[in-house]
Amino acid sequence: MLRQQFNDALKEAMRAKDQRAVSTIRMILAALKDKDIAARPQGVADGIDDASILSMLQGLVKQRNESAALYEQGGRPELAQQEREEITVIERFLPKQMSEEEAKAAISAVVGEIGATSIKDMGKVMAELKARYAGQMDFSKAGPLVKAQLSGG
Repeated sequence: MLRQQFNDALKEAMRAKDQRAVSTIRMILAALKDKDIAARPQGVADGIDDASILSMLQGLVKQRNESAALYEQGGRPELAQQEREEITVIERFLPKQMSEEEAKAAISAVVGEIGATSIKDMGKVMAELKARYAGQMDFSKAGPLVKAQLSGG
């Protein structure tokens, strides 16, 4: 499903002569091809699934945020702006991000469902959250929330 969206968006961006979108979508497709090739030895012949694609997209957004911050620090606002424009294009393909309250509710539900009781269960909780909410939850922020809940905080 997402693969088709990328191809359709690329064609649309080319028709609209939107160079930033064209280059960003091509970059996404190249990263996707790399992930597909890397997954072949694990027996994934027809490409990675949508959840893995969403995770990859979140990684791309994170990289661009980090780069933009570095460019700002280095006095290169035009490059930081370019990174932010790429983020805007990538975010078109991501589902709406959960708010902190929604994330806390989801974490509570998963903790209850799998019967997590201590910090030792954090890995199981995070794995289940990633399986259910790939692309919707910021897992760098979810980790401390899970830790707080499991430690009774």
